[in-house]
Amino acid sequence: MNAVVETRKPVMAPHATHKFKLLLKREFWEHKGGFFWAPLVAGGISILLTLMAIVVGEVAARKAIASGKLDGIAAKATSDGVTINGLDLGALSERLGPEEMRHLAGGIDLSMLLASTWPFIVLAFVVFFYCLGALYDERKDRSVLFWKSLPLSDTETVLSKATSALLVAPTLAVGAAVATMFAFLLLISGVALMHGGNPFQLIWGPGSPLDNAALLVASIPVYALWALPTVGWLLLCSVWSRSKPFLWAIMIPVFAGIFVTWFDLMQMFNLETIWFWKNIVGRALLSVWPGSWIDVATFEHANVDGPESVRQLLNIKSMYSTLLTPQLWIGAIAGAGMIFAAIRLRRWRDDN
Repeated sequence: MNAVVETRKPVMAPHATHKFKLLLKREFWEHKGGFFWAPLVAGGISILLTLMAIVVGEVAARKAIASGKLDGIAAKATSDGVTINGLDLGALSERLGPEEMRHLAGGIDLSMLLASTWPFIVLAFVVFFYCLGALYDERKDRSVLFWKSLPLSDTETVLSKATSALLVAPTLAVGAAVATMFAFLLLISGVALMHGGNPFQLIWGPGSPLDNAALLVASIPVYALWALPTVGWLLLCSVWSRSKPFLWAIMIPVFAGIFVTWFDLMQMFNLETIWFWKNIVGRALLSVWPGSWIDVATFEHANVDGPESVRQLLNIKSMYSTLLTPQLWIGAIAGAGMIFAAIRLRRWRDDN
């Protein structure tokens, strides 16, 4: 009988992009609590506090009406809601002129953006402490020896952590912020319905929820570039420090600022000391804070004051004007340089 010879296809090495994708998945699953759940919980807390404020306001209004404390104001409580001074939102919306609608639209846009800030506040803390422990923790628990035994380069590993901090975490935070924003709109729409108003006429029509959501999504690449100095510095401290990376990350730039201030070294370059604190210390420690780029952006000065100016000021054009500033690109180059240094250091720093 002829022997059947089984031939096996040679096993091909995984593609670099496939390995990088797996590394990103690893970072996500190991830090899912900070990347995914923390922004969602923060958004939920924002909605809960808004709901509590609405309930307290409704209860206080009804108590004031029942006790007659609203002297001089024709107020009454009905089964359909509360009407104060003859105020019915349905009737009121019919009497709103263009000027009032413009003020209303600005107030709604401002309220939406304020409601969506909670996930971004959490994002700043998550990214900061994630970068601090990204390369230090694997040396502390000795898992770095396992990961180095795999066919994974230091470049791939460090870049996966930087990408997680600069793109993955902000994208998830933006998703949580958009969800929070629409939940806020649904909540106040319910309040409008309670008082006889039309939510589409009073809230969804004047407001710009889709524009605001697009603004948040468009902010991701700006955030990634602007946050590079802090991410690079924290990763460098994470891989370099043998203990207490938080103290090293804070002390070095702060003491450098104190030294420069003490000896007034910036006078040598005809610059004020505040320049060093803002462009060196601040960029090294605070660039992961969303919106910290706002002072270098170019805004179109609105001709109106108050919340209605939000739409004229906060737009994609103003935000992307940051890409034309040297502060962003010099910081990005410095951050990329520190990430490169972190890659080099990880090649031999495998102990505590």
